[in-house]
Amino acid sequence: MRPADASPRGPLGDFLSSRRALVSASDVGLPETGFPRRVPGLRREEVAQLAGISIDYYTRLEQGRVRTASRAVLHAIGRALLLNDDQQRHLIQLAHPDEADDRGGDGRRRVKPQVERLLANLVDTPALVLGRYLDIVAWNRLATALLGDLAAMPPQHRNYARMTFLDPHVRSLFVDWKERAQETVSALRLAAGADCARPRLRELVGELSVRDPDFRTWWAQHLVTMRTSGSSRLDHPVAGRFNVDWQVLTGVDDQAQVIVLMSAPAGTPDHAAIRKLDAWAHRQGLTHGTSAAVPAAEEP
Repeated sequence: MRPADASPRGPLGDFLSSRRALVSASDVGLPETGFPRRVPGLRREEVAQLAGISIDYYTRLEQGRVRTASRAVLHAIGRALLLNDDQQRHLIQLAHPDEADDRGGDGRRRVKPQVERLLANLVDTPALVLGRYLDIVAWNRLATALLGDLAAMPPQHRNYARMTFLDPHVRSLFVDWKERAQETVSALRLAAGADCARPRLRELVGELSVRDPDFRTWWAQHLVTMRTSGSSRLDHPVAGRFNVDWQVLTGVDDQAQVIVLMSAPAGTPDHAAIRKLDAWAHRQGLTHGTSAAVPAAEEP
């Protein structure tokens, strides 16, 4: 499937163009002109002026005729485009892909037995291990009770982003689906960085772009903000409506894998809903599990 980012400008130019369209002249203290703008957001010459660089140089960056820039220039452009910290780091990663952190592939390698045991021992906390491209590589009983029978799914479908957009149960599970879905797109975009050509990522983004218009729109907007904690409202057919707090933890040995934990304070109705869900999962015979290891040759 053709990668969704396969434009002549490249990831850096696409990101600059998409962010420029979101900043108005009034946002950065520039006077509005007396005639309508042909395109939304700032003009290229305004970004160049704010960043203190030549119009020609900025134009070549955005058009993909220059694929890198110094960190000083990138920080100046980031200030002009009002980038937050996550977006600024993403901009530098796009311009300097060879210096990006090496997270050891896509995170679908075997989960350590100690991590598997940790997940299995979490009796009132739904927990997942996600690979770099949000493939679900390990889960406990409560996670499969929430999301569906993960062990019974085809491995290529066992992906958090894919399930968020294409699985009817998961879409209906999140009362605040739009916010959670946009966070998922953002996490996937950050994981992709400048390299959208890896087979697994190209396959995933291609399928979601074709099958879901919301994903296609948000992916094209280059949403980039990383959240590592928050809360969400769930609506489960067995446990009903309840809130969970969630936290994302990065592994020390394999930073391409993260652990996602969902919990509720003890003694609350939300915690009681989780315990009800666990009792149901036990009766259904659901249990924890892991994906099979992925051969190293699958991801170059």
